[in-house]
Amino acid sequence: MTQATEQLETVQTRCCIVGGGPAGMMLGFLLARSGVKVVVLEKHKDFLRDFRGDTIHPSTLELLAELGLLPDFLKLPHQELHAVQVTADGQTVPIADFSHLPTQCKFIAFMPQWDFLNFLADKARRYPSFMLRMQTEATDLIEENGLITGVKATTPTGNLVIKADLVVGTDGRHSIIRQKAVLSVQDFGVPIDVLWMRIPKDPAIGEQSLGYLRAGQFMVLIDRHDYFQCGFLIPKGQFETIKQRGLAALQADILSLAPFVGEHIKALDSWDQISLLTVKIDRLRRWFRPGLLCIGDAAHAMSPAGGVGVNLAIQDAVAAANVLTKPLQLGPAPVAALARIQRRRLLPVRVIQAGQIFIHRRLINASSTNPAAFPPFLLWLFRHLPVFRRIPAYLVGMGPRPEHIKTQVKTPD
Repeated sequence: MTQATEQLETVQTRCCIVGGGPAGMMLGFLLARSGVKVVVLEKHKDFLRDFRGDTIHPSTLELLAELGLLPDFLKLPHQELHAVQVTADGQTVPIADFSHLPTQCKFIAFMPQWDFLNFLADKARRYPSFMLRMQTEATDLIEENGLITGVKATTPTGNLVIKADLVVGTDGRHSIIRQKAVLSVQDFGVPIDVLWMRIPKDPAIGEQSLGYLRAGQFMVLIDRHDYFQCGFLIPKGQFETIKQRGLAALQADILSLAPFVGEHIKALDSWDQISLLTVKIDRLRRWFRPGLLCIGDAAHAMSPAGGVGVNLAIQDAVAAANVLTKPLQLGPAPVAALARIQRRRLLPVRVIQAGQIFIHRRLINASSTNPAAFPPFLLWLFRHLPVFRRIPAYLVGMGPRPEHIKTQVKTPD
């Protein structure tokens, strides 16, 4: 009886985007802005979820400027990071200086990702060709004679079928779309995981380093005004061993790296306040099939190192919109266009992933006799030759191949 009365809704669109993260929302916005009918599926009821990257890099801020959205965006609460310092064995060294970037905003903006996604969603809703379906979870692909023609999904009111000329998977590193499409994944073993936690902070404390390095240990502290967002690196699979050492031992490790945290470390008094982030780096060998494309983490899972995952995903979305808009205005996107997107975005992904893998191995193999990720000569260069700080600033702030908006606005008829 339940099956007989179950509602089945069918929607027809040019493009169905699965996943309402940064890549999905940006691509949906850009396509709708150019008059392409697009449906974005987000399985949650809102964007309020922990452990999403909240760094908006200069490359993304420049895209918002090109779209005319930057003034409104900067009105939202955020913090700004204009330079990156690392404290290695008690010595603070400037590593990256964003002041020379060829952008309007020469800083990284820290903003909760849900605020950024809500911002993009609000802007996208101005266009009649945009539809955002919350609480709608993709469960399978629809395939006809080797061509992906749509998505099956579930909603609170029943099942949903979305027929589309193109399906785009932007549903993250655990992508149901790439799983159902049976796309081959190349996995790069990563030797680290991250313990993620909040530590209260006195707002009067001045600017501190972003990274803290001592032989065998590395930690990131993101200043969020009244608390530090802390990422403490551990060897992969060692969380239970660390818990057996006790919370006091972890507190002592944090204080040894950043003594200024002081008495606030005592607020970290339960393992329930600490989450394990499993770090993964992988890449699809082929990002597409006829009628289907994966971008962002669904195509290439990134490490949190450098905080570049969100911005690479957005760069993917812009590149995809630049290539796909004209074909989708007329009909299905040819496979050659999908291949062109992968070719364009593969180089920056390879460069960043190779850098992340190298840094991870240096960090986890660090010891008192084996200098960690920053050898002494490199620290000397960063400290005494400021021009060297422009290199990591560009790689992190812009990426190896920054994209620009090439699509045009189509005003409603």
